Amino acid sequence: MRNLDHDSITPAVLARLADTPDPRAREIVGSLVRHLHDFAREVKLTEAEWLRGIQYLTATGQKCDDTRQEFILLSDVLGLSMLTVCMNNQKPPGCTESTVFGPFHVDGAPHFEDGADLANGAKGEPCEVSCTIRGLGGEVVAGATVDVWQADAEGHYDVQYAGLDHPQARGVLRSDAQGRFRFRSVLGEAYPIPDDGPVGELLRATGRHSWRPAHLHFMIQAPGYETLVTHVFRKGDQYLDSDAVFGVRESLIGEWVRQPDGVWRLDFDFVLHRAQAA
Repeated sequence: MRNLDHDSITPAVLARLADTPDPRAREIVGSLVRHLHDFAREVKLTEAEWLRGIQYLTATGQKCDDTRQEFILLSDVLGLSMLTVCMNNQKPPGCTESTVFGPFHVDGAPHFEDGADLANGAKGEPCEVSCTIRGLGGEVVAGATVDVWQADAEGHYDVQYAGLDHPQARGVLRSDAQGRFRFRSVLGEAYPIPDDGPVGELLRATGRHSWRPAHLHFMIQAPGYETLVTHVFRKGDQYLDSDAVFGVRESLIGEWVRQPDGVWRLDFDFVLHRAQAA
């Protein structure tokens, strides 16, 4: 095709995609082309703005490394991460809700016995966490694998500390015969997501803050049940209604209570949804 204009170029590109072997790839890429072209026409995108966008995405990729995923952060602050979570994790009432995964999970975290100290030197006030895992029908879920990770009192995850040679405030546990698991760690505190890169630039340009309310991350896996990726947020946190990544759910807010000995305590129950048969 020749002499394409700003209207005829879109169907021309879509026609080139018609023979894409994978129907799902054809659907996704085709829709992406349509929306991108419509976006450019709607805002009357200039060539200089298009180049600035390319430079921005390039810088986003250059900020990624083994311990930081700037594209996940970008997806988070645009609400795209939470949108995909909402669409793909619709569960019956009573099940624990899912929320964003975040960029700081680490595969291969150390395994701990029930009641162990996961802080492992992390800065913060001492905290005890006691949880129970059940199915929607009230059945105990024993032997579930529970990944836990969190930031310390300074708002940093262990992977953000250069030279730290061991994990802190993260670990893997298993629920016991009664579906319970317990651990010690540090009190969750609010913290800003990394804002020294392109995502921070976007937040400042749009007049937004970079703060997340205090929370603990959990990923719970058990045979016969859907994997649950979620947080427990700290009740009373000032950022619950303005989470930078839109991840807060009312049902995920827990109350940390200070005990007479000064140690904080969180009790929280998780309810899993049974996996659907293939």
